[in-house]
Order: sequence, then structure tokens, then C-alpha cells
Amino acid sequence: MFDSVDGTAYNHEQGQRARKLFAAVVLAALDDAIADDKKYGNGPEQIARWARSRDGREVLSCAGIDPNERVVSGLMQFVAAGVRTSVALSREESERRMAALQDAEAA
Repeated sequence: MFDSVDGTAYNHEQGQRARKLFAAVVLAALDDAIADDKKYGNGPEQIARWARSRDGREVLSCAGIDPNERVVSGLMQFVAAGVRTSVALSREESERRMAALQDAEAA
């Protein structure tokens, strides 16, 4: 009995690791598109083309993200903002955004 439970837990853990790996690929694609946007000015179009491609849809699905048009537009908006993923995911950036939001509500 414990063997099947251990096997299920192991498979779930492996699945989570794979999902994180594909999520890292999505973050790398966003960073590449941001770099293209700064260099050539076509970052949002590049990420949209990638996300709509067969490979992009497969990577998004494996990362646990539904590859629909709403997601594509969100990716395009993220790239247009020009904030690198490492900065956007940092605690300092989150705290700065929350402070700015609170200041805006107080005004």
C-alpha cells in the first residue's frame, strides 16, 4: 500500500519540477522579448508570435498556463512595460508597487 502512495507522491513531485522548468522557459522568453523591445522596438510582437506558435503554446501548457488570447495580451503588456522578470518578481519591487498604490489611494 505504501509503495503506491510513494509512487504517486514521487510522480507528483516530478510533475511539479517539470512545470517549474517550463515556467523558467516562459520567463526567459519574456526577458528575451524585453531585450528585443529595447534594442529593436518589437518586443511585444515577438512574444505574441512566440506565444501563438506551436512551440510557445506547448511550453505555456506545460508550465500550467492556458495559452489563450488573454494570456497573449498579458504577455505583450508585460513586455511593453519593460520590467525584467527578475525585477518584477523581487520582493522590493512588490513592496514599492504596494507603497505606490497606497499613496495613490490616500491622495
